[in-house]
Amino acid sequence: MKNYFLPGLVAGLLSVAALHAAAPPNIVMIISDDQAWTDYSFLGHPHIQTPNIDRLAAQSRTFTRGYVPASLCCPSLASIITGLYPHQHKVTSNDPPTKEGIPAGKRLNSPDFLAGRETMNTFMESVPTLPRELVKQGYLALQTGKWWQGHFSRGGFTHGMTKGNRHGDEGLDIGRKTMQPIYDFIGAAKQQHKPFFVWYAPMMPHDPHTPPARLLEKYKGKTPSEHVAKYWAMVEWFDETVGDLLKNLEAQGVADNTIVVYVTDNGWIQNPAAPKYAPKSKQSQYDGGLRTPIMVRWPAQVKPQPSGALAMSIDLMPTLLTAAGLKPTKEMQGINLLDEKAVAARKTIHGECFTHNSMDLQKPAASLRWRWVIDGDWKLIVPAKQNEPDEVTELYNLAADKFEEKNLAAAEAAKVAALQKKLDAWWPGK
Repeated sequence: MKNYFLPGLVAGLLSVAALHAAAPPNIVMIISDDQAWTDYSFLGHPHIQTPNIDRLAAQSRTFTRGYVPASLCCPSLASIITGLYPHQHKVTSNDPPTKEGIPAGKRLNSPDFLAGRETMNTFMESVPTLPRELVKQGYLALQTGKWWQGHFSRGGFTHGMTKGNRHGDEGLDIGRKTMQPIYDFIGAAKQQHKPFFVWYAPMMPHDPHTPPARLLEKYKGKTPSEHVAKYWAMVEWFDETVGDLLKNLEAQGVADNTIVVYVTDNGWIQNPAAPKYAPKSKQSQYDGGLRTPIMVRWPAQVKPQPSGALAMSIDLMPTLLTAAGLKPTKEMQGINLLDEKAVAARKTIHGECFTHNSMDLQKPAASLRWRWVIDGDWKLIVPAKQNEPDEVTELYNLAADKFEEKNLAAAEAAKVAALQKKLDAWWPGK
């Protein structure tokens, strides 16, 4: 396993006063779409090459035990941009409730579906979002890539690509077809002497897996499955776009005062026999769907170092608000990842997985499938009887069983009870 982290670096951050003495930092958020936490060369994948993300990890405070609260795109992205759990912002699912009997081809344009999407869009307007709060401080904010909650402006962006169709429309061109909208936006912000925020959430390596032929050929000889080869090639294609973006920050002279954060919205394990995901990944309660590296790069402000501490995507909102001189709201349960004491003090994180289509937009618990809690190395998964009546409680020791193959719930009843108590105190799922 390669180690791209610079040796000898020690923990250390500048004081808050020193951070805020300079001009407000620009912020670039890079969000991978459907990529497993194992699928990076810096984390030891034997075949996938991600040299640009590896370099970013080496330059960042990199949390290798990062998590998203939900293993599904729409609610996960909503949590990233609000710093709230899905049961708080109510965007629990990808789509609103669907009436039976509507043909699949007509469902997305049916009146009930459109009305449901509109309700979901209003949820995003009713809570603070990162771009909305930054814009109040004079930032310009650009949306590109995946965006589910209507026109980009409804999330608080001043600029954007998505006009309002389900999960991205024109925004999905970013990365796959062009990076120019981001480059032009940064140039315009520079001309106006404005700090900027960029949401780079390309539909990559998300399916359809249509990598360039040169990359597909590179991976065909490394696996007997063409489906796996296509996915691996997509990961490297996404990595190339990350490299292009970071190079442009350098070329435009803004890299030194730009915070770059990295996270993925949820995991993906490629099914070798079909063009779809395998069990225990996307939409699941397992680390294959929930775990992600989380990186924070801020040259000359944050010393690069790897961290095995628990981190979550809901931490990004309070981290970035604080860096910009703002305060998180009392509803935000995440921590500032640049606060060493807060990071060291955290021992427990929580999350929740919901149905793909909401059961009731106004009642998050109606769509609940699982709640989960990680305490140190222990992970407890509790099924919701309303949607998973046949599932059992699961307990894993992640240090000894990182792919969650040996359920210890029956043998560790006291540990189950203790973690269940912590989980219920966080959110009882009702």
